[in-house]
Amino acid sequence: MGRMYDFFASHQLLLAPMAGVSDMAFRTLCREQGADLTYTEMVSAKGLSYANEKTRHLLDLAQGEDVVAVQLFGHEPGVMASQAAWIEQAVGDSLAYLDINMGCPARKIVTKGDGSALMRDPDLAARIVSAVRAAVDHPVTVKFRRGWAQGQETAPEFARRMEAAGACAVAVHGRFAEQLYRGSSDWGTVARVKQAVSIPVIGNGDVKCGADAAAIKQQTGCDAVMIARAAEGNPWIFAQAKAALAGEHPPVAPTVEQRIAMARRHARLLAQREGRNIVRMRKHAMWYMAGLPGAAAARGKINACVGVEDFDAVFDELLEIAGAHA
Repeated sequence: MGRMYDFFASHQLLLAPMAGVSDMAFRTLCREQGADLTYTEMVSAKGLSYANEKTRHLLDLAQGEDVVAVQLFGHEPGVMASQAAWIEQAVGDSLAYLDINMGCPARKIVTKGDGSALMRDPDLAARIVSAVRAAVDHPVTVKFRRGWAQGQETAPEFARRMEAAGACAVAVHGRFAEQLYRGSSDWGTVARVKQAVSIPVIGNGDVKCGADAAAIKQQTGCDAVMIARAAEGNPWIFAQAKAALAGEHPPVAPTVEQRIAMARRHARLLAQREGRNIVRMRKHAMWYMAGLPGAAAARGKINACVGVEDFDAVFDELLEIAGAHA
């Protein structure tokens, strides 16, 4: 437990695991801006057990990525344990810890009994944690939500169960699973979980700017802060959060030119990894250019982009429009 407190003392700002988002390119940019630790995209234990190359591909690390957390999802204790052991071997010394996803509210995840569905079955959740903990040498953490059903907070008791089962830390998001991403995240939940357990607690949910990172720590006493959707198209949030946690003035917001330059770099990093077809850059490009002059008109063009030069052409246009608006 002391080891984990020491770890989070120097790893305060975490990039959340986000399916289809936290790939190697995005993790690189967030680390450069100040993320202390990034998670891979969440990995299916079942997919790994089938030796699925598409799933194993998610565990590849970026150049210079010397520490990473891996989040595993599934609901079968034996499969989760065996695949956790495989991940530990595959990732080696770069693995910070293994996280078990008990928070994802997506229909395709919960209908299989994975993600936040496990909050409805604390006994099974505890068996999974115990099995994974017994199978690996690295710390095991659990990420979950305020509760399953709207209005029924179970997170503090659930956190105690996970700690008793062997969890070394927990991350809690202050929305109910039934809320999905609607409404607001209750940071009070994070504070109540912090009071309920003796292991480190990571606060998550509605950290939308640097000042929010300092506020959630101050209001809840959490040991680290996890940022998810607010980092999409905005890796600079980590630099802003780092300044806020240190009590320093926030860095100046990125200019249009800096936003476009970051988007270009993101596309090139993706191309190094994926080759000519980087259609997955489309959503990232939309996020980078959100709110810029001409962004609405450029959306259709972005949806037709395939390679780096396609994206560059749209970015060039946006820079021209921004110049005309200056």
